[in-house]
Amino acid sequence: MAASPKNQLSETKTLDSAAQTNGQDSPQPNCESVPPSDPQSTADTNPGEKRKRDDDDPTQNSSPHPLWKTTLCSYFRRQDGSCTHGSTCKYAHGEEELRPRLDNTWDPTSERAKKAMKGENGEKVAAKEEEEQEVMMTEMVMDGGEDGEACGDPQLSKCLVHLPRKWHADNLRKFLSEQGITFKSAKKKKGMVVGFVSFESAEQLKSAVEELEGKSFGNKNLKVANVIPRPFERKVKSAMAATLSSQQTIDDASIKENAGVPIASNEVQDGATNDDGSALDDSTSKAKCARDAVTPLAHMPYSDQLEHKKNSVMQMLKKLTRNARKACPNGVSLPQWVLQSRERGGLPCEVEGIIESPVVNGYRNKCEFSVGYSQQGKPTVGFMLGNFREGVTAVEEPVDCPNVSKIACRYASIFQEFLQHSSFPIWNRFKNTGFWRQLAVREGRSAGKVADENFEANISEVMLIVQVCSVGLDEAQVTNEFERLAQAFAAGAAANSPPLPLNVFVVQDHQGISNVAPTDAPLRSIPIPKTESSLQLETANNIIEARIHDCISNLRFSISPTAFFQVNTLAAEKLYSLAGEWAGLGPDTLLFDICCGTGTIGLTLAHRVGMVIGIEMNASAVQDAYKNAEINGIKNCRFICSKAEDVIGSLLKEYLNVSEKQGQLSSALESSEKGTLAGEEIDTCTTNAHNDGESSCQEPEKCSENDGKEIQNQLQESSTSKDGNSLVPQFKNVVAIVDPPRMGLHPTVVKVLRTHAPLRRLVYISCNPESLVANAIELCTPSPEKVEKGKKDNRGWRNMSSAGLARHRAKSMPISEPFQPVKAMAVDLFPHTPHCEMVMLLER
Repeated sequence: MAASPKNQLSETKTLDSAAQTNGQDSPQPNCESVPPSDPQSTADTNPGEKRKRDDDDPTQNSSPHPLWKTTLCSYFRRQDGSCTHGSTCKYAHGEEELRPRLDNTWDPTSERAKKAMKGENGEKVAAKEEEEQEVMMTEMVMDGGEDGEACGDPQLSKCLVHLPRKWHADNLRKFLSEQGITFKSAKKKKGMVVGFVSFESAEQLKSAVEELEGKSFGNKNLKVANVIPRPFERKVKSAMAATLSSQQTIDDASIKENAGVPIASNEVQDGATNDDGSALDDSTSKAKCARDAVTPLAHMPYSDQLEHKKNSVMQMLKKLTRNARKACPNGVSLPQWVLQSRERGGLPCEVEGIIESPVVNGYRNKCEFSVGYSQQGKPTVGFMLGNFREGVTAVEEPVDCPNVSKIACRYASIFQEFLQHSSFPIWNRFKNTGFWRQLAVREGRSAGKVADENFEANISEVMLIVQVCSVGLDEAQVTNEFERLAQAFAAGAAANSPPLPLNVFVVQDHQGISNVAPTDAPLRSIPIPKTESSLQLETANNIIEARIHDCISNLRFSISPTAFFQVNTLAAEKLYSLAGEWAGLGPDTLLFDICCGTGTIGLTLAHRVGMVIGIEMNASAVQDAYKNAEINGIKNCRFICSKAEDVIGSLLKEYLNVSEKQGQLSSALESSEKGTLAGEEIDTCTTNAHNDGESSCQEPEKCSENDGKEIQNQLQESSTSKDGNSLVPQFKNVVAIVDPPRMGLHPTVVKVLRTHAPLRRLVYISCNPESLVANAIELCTPSPEKVEKGKKDNRGWRNMSSAGLARHRAKSMPISEPFQPVKAMAVDLFPHTPHCEMVMLLER
């Protein structure tokens, strides 16, 4: 029915009002539902359409909306106390107008909320503020720079925090000169937010602190922090010079640090003293330990940890509702799940709670220990006490870390003892030189139910991976060093009571800056010397294969050195079981395991479905997946090494009862998606292998466009016989399970999942709820009536949040039926840490 001119005018007015209110950065989920004071405007608004506020004062109503003035007005704050809406604005203009929310909490950005949080965690907040005043890093201060000049007395040195990451040392020196500051030396490494400045006298230092403190860089203020110095000085000799047929002696006053050349010995005597013979100040008393850095929730009872994680996940999911409201195109009705979110307190769907981990202590089957120096200057194998970008390089032993097994701690201790007498240097994170970088301990457990107290008794296999950088070193000497280390590991394992399992010892040679090595980094298997231990004799033959095995849901999985495998095996069983229950599997189900890695999800659910199709870009992971299927005798699994967007259309046509016309439409749609995305694609494929719960979906290997077409042709040829009849069974139900890395799914994969209509159900497993929210915005936001094409020269995305990027990409989503969130649940795979896995069911 055609709209009357009066109604058209009213709708135009509503849209104009929407354009004015888009300036609010962080609206409350239900604030748009504030009823206008004019009943006529309500009548003019279609049901389900985004309703906007009129110019009348809602405070004239006898009963204001429950969310009235519960959020601070961001426009009011940005414009120095001015807002075009005046007293009619539904947001609070200051702390005086702010009202508590329905759950008796305050706006998180308000002073009341900050004071309340400080009152609850006063000691932690105070400790954090005190910690920010000190930087546990001294390489840039104590060590010589590129020109070999040291920064001088640490008492006359300061650390500048919140500097731009793109700055070099020259940028820092230029900045100091422009401020009229006299200094002795200044150092800054690109990619870090800290820089180091030293002065000639205390007067210069005092004047500089007064001038620099509080300087603004963007939305952050410059902070001047103290530096915790290395509490020792000693003579060191260069063994690298001897290795390169020249012997040199380093300056006696140089600091024992991991220089760019090997030193004669890394050993340090405990209880060092200052030059005047006095005892060293205990600077470590103010610094947090490895337990605080790695397991910040370990001080809480486990039940409180679960409640804390559940609340965090719920707050994150509320962002999905808020951003879906913003992303919904004008003139398009809000989805029903958004309208119903007010009944759930702003949640997009019901959160059914959190599943606890069967094992709370020592649950990690993979631990990566950094190699560095402790705050006392001792070569240490353990965990860094903070972020390198924030100026923390101190490494402490993994003692009292409840998530690390005793076996892993023991091997870290053996390696640390070996480093005390090694002639090769420890990796220097500033100069990007050195030899020893990292130790990874991977454990394989035998099948069977175990309790928390005897969980480690089931560890039957261990793989050790030592990461080094052998650039410029003599191959014979490196080989000899590896043999000595293998003997040390074997002897240490045999000396333990009971003897420690040791099956594989691998060396990874990595020359990059970060310890996150690419999948094709060279691996070298080192033979383990035979000992009197019968266990060692039995496993000696497995060295060539360089694999260990673990069990999930009574299935045995082969694990290669770089393969992804969930770090909490028993909790992963609960995670995969939940995903299978929500997926609605059956004999007529085709299950797509996207980002399948080594195939753990698909293989554990293969007995419940007709066919499993695993899609993975990492070729070595696909090989592991096929090997695992063979080990467990599973025949209904197929793994494809390719991009999901290149093959999913052909696979749907092959295994589903899809008409030829619909298949052609899907192919055409894929081509249009590639053309549209070419101008707007924002690459979020960076993989962080150090983070918990990562997967190997995102582009460790690049597949060319021609490779994708060849794969599609092969799939199409294999799906039909010579007479045109189908050679493969047809499935009526298609389900996808995705388990991406922390960065989430690539935008192209999201678009493929969204635009393939036969895919009716999607189970999203995420180790980072923030990336889940970003992907869900694109999957669940209604399509616009007119698709916007991306701009090739658009660089505004660089300053956007992940949710903002998702809203931006949703504008160019091809017209398709959106998903809607049905339910969500958290699974605690990482006790004692703030992280957990999130499972969400999406349907359409």
